[in-house]
Amino acid sequence: MSYWTVEVEIDHGRIASKSGETLPEKASGLLTILSAGPPAQTRPIGLARGLFAVPDDFNAPLPEDVLRSFEAR
Repeated sequence: MSYWTVEVEIDHGRIASKSGETLPEKASGLLTILSAGPPAQTRPIGLARGLFAVPDDFNAPLPEDVLRSFEAR
């Protein structure tokens, strides 16, 4: 079994690829509709002010052993 993901537009029950890919004339499978959901409430700026501090070396390169642990996977 194989699968592929393509972004589509649905207009009056017709499905069209947004990226111009050719869709099969006939196929079967599952379709998942992702909706935006209800709009989120805006959060005030500075909500966590004073709860933590960003260290001065925040943008410094990571140590070699830490970098290697990411590459090992």
